[in-house]
Amino acid sequence: MEKGKGVMGSGGRRWGVDFSDNSTSRDIPDPPGFSRASLDQDDSTLSRQKKDAESNWKSQKAWEVAQAPMKNLLMMAFMMWMAGSTVHLFSIGITFSALWQPISALQSVGKIFEPYKDNKVELLGPKLLFIALNLGGLALGIWKLNALGLLPTHTSDWVSSLPPAQEVEFSAGGINLG
Repeated sequence: MEKGKGVMGSGGRRWGVDFSDNSTSRDIPDPPGFSRASLDQDDSTLSRQKKDAESNWKSQKAWEVAQAPMKNLLMMAFMMWMAGSTVHLFSIGITFSALWQPISALQSVGKIFEPYKDNKVELLGPKLLFIALNLGGLALGIWKLNALGLLPTHTSDWVSSLPPAQEVEFSAGGINLG
């Protein structure tokens, strides 16, 4: 039976195709974008390309994570501005939140960048940026504490820890003035 020829058989089948013909036809051109060379590549080349793509992705994500505190820094600065410069519950809560978030982030730098650890990915730059931005957030919180007057920066803030003044007696010509 030839390909494409209709067969009228006793089984009621009107058309049939013979799939037993194993000849490979090279007279049909490859579709656009198809390359037989890509089929002949090593599995090692494909796995190397896949690993390189994964390393690039991890590097990009590490930089995104490192830049995330910048958004938090801007939001916290806006919240502190909105809280005002008077000492009340809201401004103190915002200020201590601005202090707590960078401290907890700095304590968990290793855990935050753990998913992006790879031999081909350099994490020192993203970690340093992450630490610098969180230190900036910590400095913003300390500045707000000082603006609220909650940091002991003047000598009058430490009066309670000074020893009491000693009584001094003056005598002028035998007259006791004390």
